[in-house]
Amino acid sequence: MYSKYLKPILDFSFAGLCLVVISPLFLLITILLVFNNRGDAFFIQSRPGKNGKIFPIIKFKTMNDCKCADGKLLSDYERLTFIGKAVRKTSLDEIPQLINVLKGDMSLIGPRPLLPEYLELYSPEQNKRHAVKPGITGWAQVNGRNALSWEEKFRFDVEYVETVSARLDAKILLVTIEKVLHRNGVNANNYMTMDAFKGNAA
Repeated sequence: MYSKYLKPILDFSFAGLCLVVISPLFLLITILLVFNNRGDAFFIQSRPGKNGKIFPIIKFKTMNDCKCADGKLLSDYERLTFIGKAVRKTSLDEIPQLINVLKGDMSLIGPRPLLPEYLELYSPEQNKRHAVKPGITGWAQVNGRNALSWEEKFRFDVEYVETVSARLDAKILLVTIEKVLHRNGVNANNYMTMDAFKGNAA
């Protein structure tokens, strides 16, 4: 009942309200990133949603496109801009995903949408994470985020799918707000991303 009817209504209502309330901040960050990145304020990438359906996720672009002499992109750390660091450190880069929630691609809470190339690497158990819409935040994020191994993250994702409820969503939302305010749960230096998922050990 909750997952099928109430959760989508709450997602749409809350995302719409948030976008209206934070619209001045949204506009300010967009303008700053346009100048800082010399053109692009948004990062759009294909991600798998519910049942593995691919959709374009929207985030603020925190890295520029600078390349080295051989034409390859510089490392994440080298491409992360001053404004980008501040936006990522405060998790403000996730704000545009509220648009994905309004479109119905995502939920406020659910397993984080990962890369499409990971789809063929999941075990049947891990693939259960796609039984619900992906979320801006989730059970794995409030239990360690990038400090967790891939296997630990997937266990939390599947646990969420199997126990989703209004009470659990409320708990995740409150803990997320607390972690964002205290800037906890990102990776060691707040800037780098996890190593790519390469599948399960044989």
